[in-house]
Amino acid sequence: MEPIVIDGSVGEGGGQILRMAVSAAALLSRPIRVVNVRAKRNPPGLRPQHLVAVRGVAELTGGRVEGLRVGSMEVAFYPSAPRSGRFVVDAGTAGSTTLMLQSLLPVTAFATGPVELELRGGTNNPMAPPVEYLNWVLMPALRRMGVRAEIELVRRGFYPRGGGIVRARVEPVRRLRPIDVETGRVVRAKVFAYSCNLPEHIVERMARRASEGLKRLKVPEVAVETEALLSPHPKCSLDPGTGVIVVLELDNGLAMGFDSLGERGVPAERVADRAVEECARQLRTGAPVDSHLGDQLVIWVALADGRSTYRVTELTGHTETAVFIAERVIGARFDVESLGDRGARITCDGIGFSR
Repeated sequence: MEPIVIDGSVGEGGGQILRMAVSAAALLSRPIRVVNVRAKRNPPGLRPQHLVAVRGVAELTGGRVEGLRVGSMEVAFYPSAPRSGRFVVDAGTAGSTTLMLQSLLPVTAFATGPVELELRGGTNNPMAPPVEYLNWVLMPALRRMGVRAEIELVRRGFYPRGGGIVRARVEPVRRLRPIDVETGRVVRAKVFAYSCNLPEHIVERMARRASEGLKRLKVPEVAVETEALLSPHPKCSLDPGTGVIVVLELDNGLAMGFDSLGERGVPAERVADRAVEECARQLRTGAPVDSHLGDQLVIWVALADGRSTYRVTELTGHTETAVFIAERVIGARFDVESLGDRGARITCDGIGFSR
């Protein structure tokens, strides 16, 4: 078949287009050619973390890739069927393991048998979900759809050296169930502050500040957990780093997550404030799906067997880009409706994909 041509400058014009297009192509065994890769980023073109994600999907499927080099503006991918087995994907940098996993999880879910992944790189990166978000927010939603996967943080990895290790074990599924989530009430919250090779008072201050902020928002049952690791603890990162994540558990069994990564020169209290402020902003809509989960669910509902509907706090450029790829490559039908200050409603007629 002739490759489907995808313009990588569409929408937010970042690496998400390439990652999702490659996953979708691998599942449907459809060759693709992505042009203008990351055209709206500086620098444009393929970066190491995107290269590794594409290479990982190619290895999972025994596929062939053209243009797979740093800086490349065009990539062609000719996949085969997803395979079972154990695979190691190493960014060699602090490239995000969670963004790699977003590309690999849909493919592994439809492999011929169980898959074990070991991903090496960054586990808590700017502009990427932390590994805690995947475990505590994404996975509950995917399990409702029938996905059987476990994610384990073996070692943290921060910029600049990375060196983090995340393992995932995935059992294949025949079909995915659709998801219907338009309401949800917060029943409890978790604050988790973490650090590596930094004084313990930093995580204590972050946790205390975030907890106080949630109580002002009248969030019930706020549980607090801290983790301050020092070398040579086996889970401790190579480089110092810190962050906090606020997770809101809903009465529908799902969760919302808001995280903030520490920066040199930024007080611990300000790091916590950023997570709580984002939490408050999205809570005001009353929607049960946060903006990040909103775009991460797109590929899954496109593959599901039936109609999915969910109300998201915000329609982001990432979500619109994901919808574009799902329609163009997978062939699912979407209806996206803005609800003003109530967020947006996303409806998808999935293709009922099965391997």
